Order: sequence, then structure tokens, then C-alpha cells
Amino acid sequence: MTSDRDLEGRVALVSGSSRNIGRAIALELAQAGAAVAVHVRDSVEAGAAVVAEIEAAGGKSVLVRGDVADPQAVDAIVAAASDALGGLDILVNNAAIRRETAFADLAYAEWREVMAIILDGAYLLTRAALPMLARSGAGAVVNIGGLSAHTGAAGRAHVVAAKAGLVGLTRALAIEFADRAITVNCVAPGMIATARLAATTGGEPAHHKDHQPPVGRRGQPEDVARLVRYLAGPSARYLTGQTIHANGGLFLA
Repeated sequence: MTSDRDLEGRVALVSGSSRNIGRAIALELAQAGAAVAVHVRDSVEAGAAVVAEIEAAGGKSVLVRGDVADPQAVDAIVAAASDALGGLDILVNNAAIRRETAFADLAYAEWREVMAIILDGAYLLTRAALPMLARSGAGAVVNIGGLSAHTGAAGRAHVVAAKAGLVGLTRALAIEFADRAITVNCVAPGMIATARLAATTGGEPAHHKDHQPPVGRRGQPEDVARLVRYLAGPSARYLTGQTIHANGGLFLA
């Protein structure tokens, strides 16, 4: 059974954690006792609000800023988090952009932008964090995938490909990191009620409009966050290389 403070004394970095699922994950890990590095690229004010919320509840947090698609920036992100909080035990690769563009109109630059943030970002962050995760003795990497990586979706070839890539990366690293006591898992959220910004994501995904989970509601960011907390904690040390779906029964793996 998971205790209320099962992550006490551990340090986590959550990429893209100023809002929505990332924010919920940062708050959940902090509630469990972890010191949390809240990462943003541009949303400094929103990220600072998450840090303030954690600290107001008695937790320890720091804001780190940088582009996860930039190798030098990623090294600085991980170093800043580790220096401020005293190491790194948990990495959550959540940063993503989720645009909709018909494949015939999908420019290579947009393809690369999505790939760079979702898949390259997870590679870069995990590579930079690896020495500290290995020193942890109970390191955990949780990649945030997506339902469409398993069902497909029109107008989202770049997002689907990138998220599917995270599944493959999860499996490969779970095998490679096992002898360093690092677990690597992927959480694939389904239809989660998040505040999507039309300017950056195109608003509500078209494939959401015609579907409803069997449980009769969309998930909340906290539904995903609680699963991430479990995977990062001591009760999940025998669980690695898995993709776990949180979708209210919309897709049965």
C-alpha cells in the first residue's frame, strides 16, 4: 500500500510542468514528499505559481527554464535542478506540443519541432540525468505517452509518431538501465480534461469530439498524476518497461 509520504527525501524533475498534466504531476510528487524541479520553456509565470503552490504546502521546489530540444539547455536544466535540490531520483518526461495538421500539409519544420520536443527531449533529458539516476539506487523514469500513439489519429502523424517513439524508448531503456536499479515506464493518458491553448495546440483535438470513455467522463490531470507517483515510488520497483493506459476504458491494451 502506498503511504502518504512515500517519496520523502527524493528529488524529481518534471518537464513541461507549468500547467495541465505536468502541473498535476509536480504537485502530486511534492505531496508525496519529493522535492520537485518545475520545468518550463516560456511559461515562467505559470511555472513560478506551481513552485509557490508547492512551497505554500510545506514542500521544496525550484523553477528551471530551458528548451528540452536544445542539448546545452538540457544539460543546464538538469544541473540546475540537481544543484538546487541535491541530486535527482525521478525524471518525468512530459514536455510536448500536440498540433493538428493534415499530413499533406505537414511541413518538415513542424514535423521536426514536434519530434524534437517530445522524443528528442526525452532522450536528452534522460541522457543528462542518467548519472544521477544511477547514483540514486532507486531511480525512476516515467515517460508521458498518449492514447493516439496506439489508436492513430488523423492530422496528428507527427504527434502519434513521437509518442509511439516514447513507447519504444521506454522498452529499450528499461532493459539497458535495469542493472543500474532504474525503472523506466510510460503512462499513456486518454481523454484528459485539460486547458488546451488554441494558439499553441489548435484547441480541442478533432478525434476527441466523437469519443467518450466507457466510464462516462473524461479523466482529470490528477488521474494521471497519481499513476506517475506510483511508478516513481517504492511500491513499483518490480515494474519496468511497461506502458500503462489511463483512459477510462476507451482503449484496452
